[in-house]
Amino acid sequence: MEQEINPNSAVWIWYPGDFEIRLHEKMSVKRKSRDVMYPAFWRLDRHYSNVNFRFTYDLDQEEQIKITSEGTFSLFLDGKENFRSKDSKTTLPAGRHEITVCIFNDAEMPALFIEGQNVYTSSNWEASSYQNDWMQVGSWKFDSFDQPPSRFRLAVTPQEAVSTVLREGHLLLDFGLETFGYLRFHHLKGTGAVNIYYGESMAEVLSTETCYSLDRFYAEEAREHGEDGLYTLEDAKAFRYVWIHSDPDVSWEHVSMLYEYVPLTYHGSFECSDPELNEIYDMSLYTLHLSTREFFLDGIKRDRWVWGGDAYQAFLMNYYSFFDVDVTRRTLVALRGKDPLVKHINTILDYTLYWFISLYDYYLYTGDFEFIRLYYDRAVSLMEFCLKQRNEEGFMEGRAEDWVFVDWADFNNKGAVSTIQLLLVRSLEAMSTFAEKLDDQAAAGTYGKLADEIKIKTFTCFWDHEKGGLLHHRIDGVTKPTLTKHASLFAMTYGYLTQEQRESIICNVLLHPDVPQIRTPYMRFHEMAVLCEGGQHDQVREQILSYWGGMISLGATTFWEEYDPSLADDAHYGMYGMEFGKSLCHAWGAGPVYLLGKYYLGVVPTSPGYETYRVQPNLGGLSHMKGTVPTGKGTIYVEMDSSNIQVSGTQGIGVLVIYSEEAPASSEGDIRSVSGNRYELTIESGKTYTISYRAIAEREVQL
Repeated sequence: MEQEINPNSAVWIWYPGDFEIRLHEKMSVKRKSRDVMYPAFWRLDRHYSNVNFRFTYDLDQEEQIKITSEGTFSLFLDGKENFRSKDSKTTLPAGRHEITVCIFNDAEMPALFIEGQNVYTSSNWEASSYQNDWMQVGSWKFDSFDQPPSRFRLAVTPQEAVSTVLREGHLLLDFGLETFGYLRFHHLKGTGAVNIYYGESMAEVLSTETCYSLDRFYAEEAREHGEDGLYTLEDAKAFRYVWIHSDPDVSWEHVSMLYEYVPLTYHGSFECSDPELNEIYDMSLYTLHLSTREFFLDGIKRDRWVWGGDAYQAFLMNYYSFFDVDVTRRTLVALRGKDPLVKHINTILDYTLYWFISLYDYYLYTGDFEFIRLYYDRAVSLMEFCLKQRNEEGFMEGRAEDWVFVDWADFNNKGAVSTIQLLLVRSLEAMSTFAEKLDDQAAAGTYGKLADEIKIKTFTCFWDHEKGGLLHHRIDGVTKPTLTKHASLFAMTYGYLTQEQRESIICNVLLHPDVPQIRTPYMRFHEMAVLCEGGQHDQVREQILSYWGGMISLGATTFWEEYDPSLADDAHYGMYGMEFGKSLCHAWGAGPVYLLGKYYLGVVPTSPGYETYRVQPNLGGLSHMKGTVPTGKGTIYVEMDSSNIQVSGTQGIGVLVIYSEEAPASSEGDIRSVSGNRYELTIESGKTYTISYRAIAEREVQL
């Protein structure tokens, strides 16, 4: 591969995906329960230990390069002669030649950094794992020889407790809100043991026998590892409160912490006439930020793992807040892992399917198809793995070793589950789109045809005309009479319903009191989105205030893994059979970030990378609102009250959708009447539009 002359732009390179996979391996064993390591219960893939890098150059004159590697290496020229010098500096001859560098490293990922005026490591190099698989290398922001990928760490900043008191003779610290980081002891003195108990709640930190996280060290040993009178504990923890018990001879000046985080820019914003909704939005952003780390994690106390279903939602929230594509790409690559496949992602069948959908969402929101191209082969092999699990009717079923999750709910997931079939259809549609973009028309047609067939058969076998929705599962060719919300939610989200079916689901499933209610923020994310799709913005706003506001009223500073308003006092903190097993900072609790950006500000891309987009704002019972939605290369601003709308965008071409009792007027552009009370206005990049309209007092639900 040829490289343009561009001196001083070398970056570390590696086999594509290995940085993310190695980082995921490290991350997945950091979880501890009461200071005992609790590793992920699925296969953790590893980097390739032996990697070959190659590049073809054409020089007018000889050039000296400097080689730095993570691992032992050999350099060859034109595949014939070992061209390595002992001091890692080599002079390349003029002319056209192929340079090859072989690196071995079984402890860390093999990586290469070459500095030269015209020959240097960049994304133009290729890598192979010696399986006839020459691929474009992986690279990121590591652009210095002394900062290799293995030294990647998150940012840290000092923080102090907001209050310190003595409780039963022991120091109790309150950091004011949920946080994550390393506890630090300043000027530690004396000898003896120090026991530290952490809590996301006051109840947890005071429960020394059952709190989830703790630490223990001896002061005399700690001082040997400290620097400048400062001892920082080795492991980061999630907590708000810390209770420190120490032997009588141990003392210190004070205790602080190093807050560990990913530096993110808050590109998205939302502010409205309801102060409580504003607080919910801000707290959702903070919850998501805490859960955005090396990857999008589920919770920062437990599990601190990368789950496909949790990540699917975090991706969407991210597109309406930080728009951080680095964490998104790392998470997608880490979740996929490597071949050969034996079990599903996280051992959960539906989480494998969420991976395909997340990959498509990434393309839709970013327009970055090169990332899809790089990992398309892994998508193909993953889909082959999935399609082998279809039964005689063509439906996908879980095997004995699979976990068919769907939701934390008391229902039977044996046989063919309707929700799984719809996720499979959506995944096949994504693969069809990717294949078509890669000019593989045969594969695109095969994926598309199979998607249509499974969708038709799913509605034939699972739709219940009397109950007005999709039944839950089918065993041995017989559909069971259980009606749940889940399949109907996805059918509506993915646009698989007729107008009549949409109306039926809203009335007979989503709003029907006899259909089992959803109790986790995980599936409420989908439920609230579908209600907005059905025009139920007022009800969604009320539910957000009730559900998420209910956590705030109990003292939450971040949103929880689950909230059951019927529970009392400390019973809120229990889960999974543990008194404090519930995570009080959980990524899927940040759903309002997505809901308010997509369905109230009303911004959604209609082609990849926001080349085109739609803005359909809805006050949902508010008197006014304003906010920004990031687009990757810019932002879209929306402001609205009962008589005026202001909108502007810095990227792409948009369409503003307005519902008005009379023809609206705009400061820019021409408003088009579409049908009934619906009007549209084209939004050009760089222009600000101010529209006056007459709000419809009681508009029919827009389905």
